[in-house]
Amino acid sequence: MDFLSTVYLGNCVREWMISLAIALVTYVVLRLFAVRAVVRLAAAAARTRTKWDDVVTDALQSTNTFLLLVIAAFAGANGLSLPGQVMAVLRSATIIAIIVQVGLWISTGLTSWLAVRAATQKDDPSAAMTMNVIGIAVRIALWSVVFLLALDNMGIDVTALVAGLGIGGIAVALAAQNILGDLFASVSIVLDKPFILGDFLAVGDFLGSVEAIGLKTTRLRSLSGEQVVFSNKDLLDSRIRNYGRMYQRRVVLQIGVTYQTGREGLKEIPEIIQKAIEEHGDHVRFDRCHLSSYDDSAISFEAVYVVLDSDYALHMDIKQAVYLRVHEQFDERGIEFAYPTQTVFVERS
Repeated sequence: MDFLSTVYLGNCVREWMISLAIALVTYVVLRLFAVRAVVRLAAAAARTRTKWDDVVTDALQSTNTFLLLVIAAFAGANGLSLPGQVMAVLRSATIIAIIVQVGLWISTGLTSWLAVRAATQKDDPSAAMTMNVIGIAVRIALWSVVFLLALDNMGIDVTALVAGLGIGGIAVALAAQNILGDLFASVSIVLDKPFILGDFLAVGDFLGSVEAIGLKTTRLRSLSGEQVVFSNKDLLDSRIRNYGRMYQRRVVLQIGVTYQTGREGLKEIPEIIQKAIEEHGDHVRFDRCHLSSYDDSAISFEAVYVVLDSDYALHMDIKQAVYLRVHEQFDERGIEFAYPTQTVFVERS
């Protein structure tokens, strides 16, 4: 018993042994809790379709053994009579360990989430590249915060450092505002998806298919073959017509006949046009056909139908077939198409 009563550094051997036991028990409990939580969560995640539980599982797997030892050592040291300066150092080390561990969880969870997002967009390399840039930026910001919190817990005044970083950040942002504007526009394109690779766009007078979406520019391949390059910010500031998102086409036909056409012939024309359109069955939906106006050189009819497909070639094939069928029916009935003419009547007194 004399050995247990021997004093070392202000504490007897018994107190050192009790402190060591507390530290070991604390470490074992924390380690078992972390392992059991990961195992249970992984088993539950395997039975669900959502990916959020997989992200949490990956984050918990980044639990660091050394950081758990630091926390366990602090728990054991609370039972000892140690100088205030030593306890302050242990307390700061423990807080820093907790901050770093939280940073590891967040960083690993972010990496896992970005991997899930990249897997859903594997056909879009530009999206994967942008997500990687976002991940790098967020991780830099995260570990900068962790570093500043660690310095603060070490008793270092970080106010001047934060102010300097703020002023430096403003200066960099002002110097690179165009680049940053295009970068944020690229992020907006990837997340909001106003268009994707392969979509056919009309931007002002320019027409083309999206060929590449980069961090600063988006490239379109025009109908005539050349590549048209837009900065991402300018592109989002423009009015974009995305034909790639078209699911059907509304078609308006204008047909004019001569004023010499008889009343019975005029009554037949809407039915002729309707039948010509409905011959294409499931590819079209007939809307209406009416005598719309008396123009200078023609009696005009307006027909409206919808092609239930976005394929431009199919739309043109149907339109051509409708025109040819109407032409055929007009020829059989002696109905003449109108064209700009003038008739002069001369009256002799």
